[in-house]
Amino acid sequence: MHILIDIIRNSVLITGLVVVMMMMIESLNIESKGLFFNGLKKTKIGQVVFGALLGSIPGCMGGFATVSLYTHRMFSFGALIAMMIASSGDEAFVMLAMIPEQAILIFIILFVVAIAVGIITDLIYDRIHKKHCIESDHSNCGAETDCHEGYVVHEPHDGNENMKRTSSSRSEISRHYGWKRILMFVGLAIFIAALATGHLGHDHSTHTGHIHEHCHDHATCHPEHSNCHPEHSEGSHSINLLDEQWMNIIFAGLSVIVLLVLLFGSDHFIEEHLWNHIIRKHFMTIFLWTFGVLLVVGIGLQYVSIDKWISDNTALMIVLATLIGIIPESGPHMIFVTLYAAGVVPLPVLLASSISQDGHSSLPLIAESRKSFIWAKVINCFVALVVGFAAMLIKLIDRGI
Repeated sequence: MHILIDIIRNSVLITGLVVVMMMMIESLNIESKGLFFNGLKKTKIGQVVFGALLGSIPGCMGGFATVSLYTHRMFSFGALIAMMIASSGDEAFVMLAMIPEQAILIFIILFVVAIAVGIITDLIYDRIHKKHCIESDHSNCGAETDCHEGYVVHEPHDGNENMKRTSSSRSEISRHYGWKRILMFVGLAIFIAALATGHLGHDHSTHTGHIHEHCHDHATCHPEHSNCHPEHSEGSHSINLLDEQWMNIIFAGLSVIVLLVLLFGSDHFIEEHLWNHIIRKHFMTIFLWTFGVLLVVGIGLQYVSIDKWISDNTALMIVLATLIGIIPESGPHMIFVTLYAAGVVPLPVLLASSISQDGHSSLPLIAESRKSFIWAKVINCFVALVVGFAAMLIKLIDRGI
């Protein structure tokens, strides 16, 4: 029963974060008449770098933002890949607490690899897309009108009568507080309160309880990894602005902006852009897919003990870490973080795990574009294997083998 409650809570959290991101992007795009994102859409490299930066933010917030921008067609596929490679998910908080120096090094490596792979992906993707468009005799083969599936941004009014609106007429747009506006307002207010008070958040204890036994089984951890239990380390009572709870509070603060939009937005914007375009089309789809995947993974992990697969064979562990990273769940990656801190697995294994996994960030992508999810995971796993084995080779050469 506890598992089911935790899955429902995580499903509500993820769905709420994604929907809020969608609403913020929709609001920015409409209010700026598309100008806010037009500059970003013109440069693929800028999108990739921005995607990598969002992925580097601890937790899933940056990932959800990137997925929302990608499904809005504001981000390229390469930018999506860059985010997924750069992201360490919720386990970034644990890495910063347990192995801060190594965590920073890993984040830098992931960021550089993410940008390189993202740029290469876009170059290949654009070439394949142009060829496909020509063969399909598409009249519009621009990068923004590709065969990309998923959410399409609801553009600002482009009809002649709407283009004639002046700034003075905007103040005359009707604003009534009907049941749709009230329902979204109350729902978001409850979500913000739950987020700020900690009632919605990821519970990592279910994934790591038995893993900590490895710390006690190994008398000598890495010298720089002496804190197997971050909660018992010095300074555990100090304020950490990168703590997950603080990130939740920050996101709750950002969500207040959407709350104000719901309060002061025009009837047309609330009805067409938020209710019909986001809530009706995407809310239940995202929630049901998220809930379904988390349910299957949550039940599966109760019967499969991943830590029993741990081996002294580094090459085998790199492959295993990469494959486990396919699971759209934060917990499995925590295993490799904890084992690395305990000195059980080497850095190449943790690098492979960090690249292949993206926590819960990919869950809304599954709901919106299964094709994009599959291709993204294939590329991620390939890069994880390449980087993991390259790091292992460098380590062997450094040892003189």
